[in-house]
Amino acid sequence: MKILIVEDERKVGQFIEQALREQAYTVRVTPTLAAARDALAESPYDAVVLDLGLPDGDGLELLREWRAAGFNEPVLILSARDAVDDRIRGLNLGADDYLPKPFSVDELVARIRSLLRRQSTGPRHTVLEHRGVRLDLLARTAECGGQPVELTSREFALLELFLQNPRRVLTRTLIAEKVWDASYDLETNLIDVYVRRLRQKFERDGEAPFIKTVRGTGYQLA
Repeated sequence: MKILIVEDERKVGQFIEQALREQAYTVRVTPTLAAARDALAESPYDAVVLDLGLPDGDGLELLREWRAAGFNEPVLILSARDAVDDRIRGLNLGADDYLPKPFSVDELVARIRSLLRRQSTGPRHTVLEHRGVRLDLLARTAECGGQPVELTSREFALLELFLQNPRRVLTRTLIAEKVWDASYDLETNLIDVYVRRLRQKFERDGEAPFIKTVRGTGYQLA
């Protein structure tokens, strides 16, 4: 399990990082909004611990951006702001939990473990649909406009990833990790080839692109 910590107080970040690593989590600490954006663009994370008062802005705005972009993994807000209004605003923007500072590290670890357990056991859609495309995860079938479409296993996995993340920009690194189980860059054009195949099978003449290229970053389900 990979956890991103967004915390500008170095000692606090190190304290949390050590506690989570002792529980066998993979952890990355970022001190700013910009660094957190880059981290999430580069690699997928299973949960985020998010401070609010950061040097380059408000963590709540970052949370708003992530949720709007389709990032659905658990976010635990960790902040010195303890007012009820701040907690309500954070939860309304999509936070899954809120822990005020100062905090017990044992409680923090317990809450993260609970969020991850809830995420892994939550309901999972077995049929994904978008713009006339229908993917049945149990039957392993795909349709476009009611007509069956043949897919290879890699094409199926790639389409599933897009359909599970509508509107979210998927980086090449994330696609490589999720579809090819690779933590390194694949051959330069391999992902491009598979995206092109999906476009050929699911795009229709005269309609908007099914998958958009985000120059310099990756792809987005349109």
